[in-house]
Order: sequence, then C-alpha cells, then structure tokens
Amino acid sequence: MAMAARTGVELPGTILGVGLGGFVDGILLHQVLQWHHMLSSSGADNIGVRPYPVDTVPGLRMNTLWDGLFHTFTWLAVLIGLGLLYSRITGSRGQVWRSRSLWGWILVGWGLFNLVEGVIDHHLLGIHHVRSGPYQLWWDLGFLLLGVLLIAGGWAWQRTGGRLDLCRDDEPAA
Repeated sequence: MAMAARTGVELPGTILGVGLGGFVDGILLHQVLQWHHMLSSSGADNIGVRPYPVDTVPGLRMNTLWDGLFHTFTWLAVLIGLGLLYSRITGSRGQVWRSRSLWGWILVGWGLFNLVEGVIDHHLLGIHHVRSGPYQLWWDLGFLLLGVLLIAGGWAWQRTGGRLDLCRDDEPAA
C-alpha cells in the first residue's frame, strides 16, 4: 500500500484539482463575473483589514495585487501537480491509470479547494464572499456545498478507474 501511495495519481490529481479549481474561481468569479476579489469585503471582514473598495482605483489596485498572488498560488499548485504526475508516469513501470482515476482525483482536489478557501476566506476571515449582498450567506454555503459534491463525485468516479498493467502477459503460461 505504501508503494501504491508513492506511485498513484491520488496526490498529483488532488493538487492539480486544487490549482484548477482555484483557476475556475479566480478567472470566473474574480475576473469574468467580477462578483468578488480577494479583499472585496475588507473593512467589513472578521480580522480588521482596512477597506479596499473595488470601486476606487487604489482599492482595485490592492484587490488586483491580491488576486494576482492568489493566481500565483493556483499556478504553482498546477505546476507541482503536473510535476508529480510526470514523475508517477515515468516511474510507473508499465502501469497506467484510466483517465477516470485522474479526473476523479482532480474533482476531489477542486472540492477541497472550495471547502478550504470557502471556510477560511468567506467564513473565518470574511475578506470576501462569493457574492456580497442580501443572500451572501447562501452563496457562501452553496460554494461549500459544491465543494462537498465535487469531493463525493470525484471520489466515486476515481473508484471506477483503476490501473492497467501494460507489461502483464495475459496469455496463459505454456
């Protein structure tokens, strides 16, 4: 089992999922929809960060900086996940994984991203919310629920994957 942990796609897939899930959040929610930025609830947060309103140039500059740091983290997670995946593939000795295994673990990682980022940034720190306004708690809870569903779905999907041994001789011995 210890050898399987060092040669499986669980860790690389999960780390890739964290990074890719962060990209979905950052690109879709921060940039395309512009629902929030990293510090868009500063001033009303739980830790006393000074306000950086997104409707002022200085506030938008600070939020853009923090969004960039966030994207740097997600980019590094993708690079690390790819590096680990490459090391698993080159050291697999003829064993490869069905794509369902990798994609299942990627979904698990995305769900973990949603749970950790949602609990820390939305609920504990309060530095931003999925969508501020009268229903912001429901948006934040929906983000967490999506994380749970991604983890459950990814876990179930990866279990249908498994490995193939390309070096195994399926011919009966003579």
